[in-house]
Amino acid sequence: MSDKQESDFLQSRTQRITSQISRLGQNIAPHRYQVEGRLSKVVGLRLEARGCQAPVGGRCQIIPPVGAEIDAEVVGFAEDKIFLMPTDSGLGLTPEARVLPIPHSQKAEVGFPLLGRVIDGAGNPLDSAGPIILDHAVPLAGTPINPLSKASIEEPLDVGIRSINALLTIGRGQRLGLFAGSGVGKSTLLGQMTRHTEAEIVVVGLIGERSREVRDFIQQTLGAEGMKRAVVVATPADSAPLARLHGAMRATAIAEYFREQGKNVLLLMDSLTRFAQAQREIALSIGEMPVARGYPPSVFAKLPQLVERAGNGDDRGGSITAIYTVLAEGDDQDDPIVDAARAILDGHIVLSRGLAESGLYPAIDIESSVSRLMTQITDPAQQKSAQRFLQLMSTYTQNQDLINVGAYNPGTDAEIDIAVSMRRQLLDFLRQGVDDRIDMGASCDALAALYHQSIGQLNEGVHHDAE
Repeated sequence: MSDKQESDFLQSRTQRITSQISRLGQNIAPHRYQVEGRLSKVVGLRLEARGCQAPVGGRCQIIPPVGAEIDAEVVGFAEDKIFLMPTDSGLGLTPEARVLPIPHSQKAEVGFPLLGRVIDGAGNPLDSAGPIILDHAVPLAGTPINPLSKASIEEPLDVGIRSINALLTIGRGQRLGLFAGSGVGKSTLLGQMTRHTEAEIVVVGLIGERSREVRDFIQQTLGAEGMKRAVVVATPADSAPLARLHGAMRATAIAEYFREQGKNVLLLMDSLTRFAQAQREIALSIGEMPVARGYPPSVFAKLPQLVERAGNGDDRGGSITAIYTVLAEGDDQDDPIVDAARAILDGHIVLSRGLAESGLYPAIDIESSVSRLMTQITDPAQQKSAQRFLQLMSTYTQNQDLINVGAYNPGTDAEIDIAVSMRRQLLDFLRQGVDDRIDMGASCDALAALYHQSIGQLNEGVHHDAE
């Protein structure tokens, strides 16, 4: 054999061996060769492990000497340490417990069998209807859509609430905030919209609420009829911060799946504030510095990442109309989360404690609320009627003190006279029973009737003045 032939033979043999080794490596399950670490420190919610590597957002399994295994997620690292957060209670952890990284991408199981079911942040059923068999999964964090590929918002969504339909018209694919303090009726209003909306699918995320409220919302607010086309993701206040975070993300992922199937989805999340507070707990536990009333910067980065997943899809026709409740602690409309949510949403509905205490439900403060897309999805006649309604409400509010103490003399100002005479009718227009459904057509007709009545009174007053 010549030198050249021997060289070619050795090169060919080397290539075959290299190829065999490569194929062998592909057939070996990667997790068998993961390097284990050890739990070195537990401070509050933060777990520290040494001796292993895992990416931020990756999953690890903590195996104590005695007791059940605990799932955890990597939330940060520093030098040779990784910081983890348990997805459930961290009870049973011991020093030097084994920490095993798991090659696992965060997925959310989705499908039509979810309709009518109640699940937790991990996708486990909370009701007694048996296991949920799903054969499709999507990324828990969602898949970004090119902004230029999203369909425009052109059609209104009927939510069955007269004041919202007529004065704060919501478009298919719009993202709206429901701002309220505690006990003002935001959950009741969400339940009304769930039952009365014309959306095909309703996904409800109950994030960080009291356990009692979860059951009440499902049995009393939603009811059997509302649950037929709804999926409820519930992570109560006693859930771990990571579970609350995953609950909001899972509810959004489920809504995204139905949108991809061409469905018009209504996503109701109660509340966006609890989502932000869960992220605050995680961020502070790993040493992130607070910047605004105890909220670290990562909170304000997480909010738009969650909210931007809602909206219209591509030209296939699906949409996610999202309504997020925002808890205004102490009715403070300048709270950092309130302010951040107002900036990233397409409008906001403010519930007033004063109106609720006066017996007006839903207690919507029309003067402080706005739908930024109303002018794009309504006709000029409705816009003109809505502007007139707001004008009369504002006129009465500005002169309320004079009117209440009797300092205003009727006949001094025609606009004030009309606002006073129509005050009861304006409030009756805003008032609606919990079980009443008023569709878009009836809402706009009632608003138009008020408009023509006010204009008629104004013209009549001008006529009398001319005489």
